[in-house]
Amino acid sequence: MALDERLDDRKVTILKAIIKTYLETGEPVGSRTISKYSELKLSSATIRNEMSDLEEMGYIIQPHTSAGRIPSDKGYRFYVDQIMQEKENEVTEFKDMMVQKVDRLELVLKKMAQVLASNTNYAAMISGPSYHKTKLKFIQLSKVEAGKLLVVVVVEGNIVKNTMIDLAEELGDEELLNLNILLNSSLNGLTIEDINLDVISRLKGDAGIHSRVVDLVLNEVAEAIRAGEEDLQIYTSGATNIFKYPELTEDGKASQLIGTLEHKEVLKEFVSEVNADTESKGENGIQVYIGDETPVQSMKDCSVVTANYDLGGGLRGTVGIIGPKRMDYEKVLGTLRNLMNQLDTAFKKDER
Repeated sequence: MALDERLDDRKVTILKAIIKTYLETGEPVGSRTISKYSELKLSSATIRNEMSDLEEMGYIIQPHTSAGRIPSDKGYRFYVDQIMQEKENEVTEFKDMMVQKVDRLELVLKKMAQVLASNTNYAAMISGPSYHKTKLKFIQLSKVEAGKLLVVVVVEGNIVKNTMIDLAEELGDEELLNLNILLNSSLNGLTIEDINLDVISRLKGDAGIHSRVVDLVLNEVAEAIRAGEEDLQIYTSGATNIFKYPELTEDGKASQLIGTLEHKEVLKEFVSEVNADTESKGENGIQVYIGDETPVQSMKDCSVVTANYDLGGGLRGTVGIIGPKRMDYEKVLGTLRNLMNQLDTAFKKDER
């Protein structure tokens, strides 16, 4: 959000005070409450005038007949953008957990979801790592019997696919060796996006009379790469924390939201939306979705804060924290930033 020139220092201070107070209490905030902030040193009348201006500007709203004000989505957005420019807070709860040697990444992710939910008092979700832009590592063609060829394809993450293909022609040992050399020298290190028509045309031209074999092998390569990018796992925790926030429990909202957290297909779509959003913006960091900005209908009354983690070797996933729009953004953002650092330390240190 571009800086609003109408927001002078006094209005910013009052807006932050309103938001922080509402985050703590969940109750509409009046001018008398704000006047108690020592750094303001303003009368209730002056604060009322400033609050009136903030309401006209769309940063706060007056709910029902209450004399107090609460932040609007625009107000939350301003507050979040301010926080994201400040120095992150250290959250040490993850350090001991992440430096431990854990045999299975699945256990780490489940534990992380639990700790995130416990630490923030909101709901948490983590997608298991999937392979983005997975690269081909190795191809091996082996003759097992007349007319049949064993194709072994290895992609990033050491995912191996073995397939038997039928040949319309016989291949001698030297021809088979030359095809292995040609395929590996041409395709190793490429992603599915890299294997374009130019690459395929050149490869088939170099293969000559064996271009049909190249076609069959390329089909198996494509399937092996796709296998590494599918079967996304989602881990959630803290769904019952939703009941701690009255604004999320009225009119059956809580059951809808908890249903969403249990319905993994919806969360998979959400993760895809988040990834598409970050890629379109050219960003890989923390994203904050407030109210209607959230791509899932049942989360429209929530704020969702997400971050992408990268374990190296093409392994990437998404972490999300779901809570009320009055969530403690500062704590959540600090928690996620620290988590990203701990993941980097725990899983990439061997690469350095």
